[in-house]
Amino acid sequence: MAKPFASSADLTEKSETLETLADGVYALTAEGDPNVGAIEGEDFVVCIEARATPAAARDWLAKLREKTDKPIKHLILTHYHAVRVLGAAAFEAENIIMSDVSRQLVEERGKQDWDSEYGRMPRLFKEPDGIPGLTRPTITFKDEMRIELGGDRGHLELKFCGRGHTAGDIVVWHEKSKTLFTGDLVEAEAALYTGDAFHFDWSKHTLDNVKAFRSENLVGGRGAVAKGVEATDKAIEQSRDFLKTMIRETQAVHERGGTLKEAFEACHRTLEPKYGRWPIFEHCLPFDVKRLWDEFNGKDWPEIWTMELDRQVWDQLQD
Repeated sequence: MAKPFASSADLTEKSETLETLADGVYALTAEGDPNVGAIEGEDFVVCIEARATPAAARDWLAKLREKTDKPIKHLILTHYHAVRVLGAAAFEAENIIMSDVSRQLVEERGKQDWDSEYGRMPRLFKEPDGIPGLTRPTITFKDEMRIELGGDRGHLELKFCGRGHTAGDIVVWHEKSKTLFTGDLVEAEAALYTGDAFHFDWSKHTLDNVKAFRSENLVGGRGAVAKGVEATDKAIEQSRDFLKTMIRETQAVHERGGTLKEAFEACHRTLEPKYGRWPIFEHCLPFDVKRLWDEFNGKDWPEIWTMELDRQVWDQLQD
C-alpha cells in the first residue's frame, strides 16, 4: 500500500509546551510541530516566527498574553516558508523583519510554496481562509541587524550565518540569556526538511557559524528546547550528521551512475534506523534527496516546489 502523501494523514493535534527560558524569554514547542518564541523588551515584545495562519498564530498569542501584555513591536521571520510566515497578520506588529534574500524568495516562489505546504501539511493550516495573502517584510537586512531591547534586557542580534535550509535563513541571538533561535537550520530530534537547501554550505560553515554562538538555550525549528552548551552542540551535530549522511549516500549512487530512486533508497536505508522515529522523517526525505540530487547535477538554485512537482517526486520515490 502506498504511503499517505507527505503529512496529509497526520491529523493528530500535538501537545504544546510554553517554557520561560529566562526572564522575558519564551519558547512554545509542540511535539515536532513548528516552534515559535518571544522575547520581552523594556516596553515591547519581539516575536519569532508566525505559524501558518492567523488563527493558528492567535492560539500562540493567547498563551503569550498570559505572560506579558506589552505590544508586539517586531515580528522576526527566520525564512520564507509558508508554515512560518502566513500567520503574520495576527500579530499586528509594527515591523516584520526578514533577510534581504528571504524577501526575494517570497516574491519568487511564495505563492507556490504556500500551495505546496498546504497540500503537504494541512493540519497546520487552521482556518486557511483567514490568510490575507503573502507575508512581506517591512524591514530587511543583508548580514546582521541589532535590536536594542531597552532597560536591562540587553539586545537581539539577527544574523545570516550562510546558506542552509534556504538561501536566506537568519538566527536570532539574545546574548543576555545565551538563547539562540535557529529556525530550521537546526532541529532537535526532528527530521530536516532540505527541499530548498544548500546541503554542502549548510553541513559545513553555516552550522559552524551557528555553533560559534555557544548558546545555552537553543530553540530549533522543531523539537524540544536544547538546554546547556552540551545539549545545544548535540542538536547542531545531529542536524549536521543527518545532512552529511545524505550527502555521502547520495554521492556514492551519483558517482556510479545510479538513479535518483536508488539514492533515495540508500539514504532511507541508512538514515531510518537512527532518525526514522523523528517527526516528519518519511514526509521530508523524498524532497530532501531530490534537492540534493539536483545539487550533485550542478543545479545551485533550488527548483520551485509546486503541488504538481510534489506529487511527481512523491510518486516516484516514496512508495
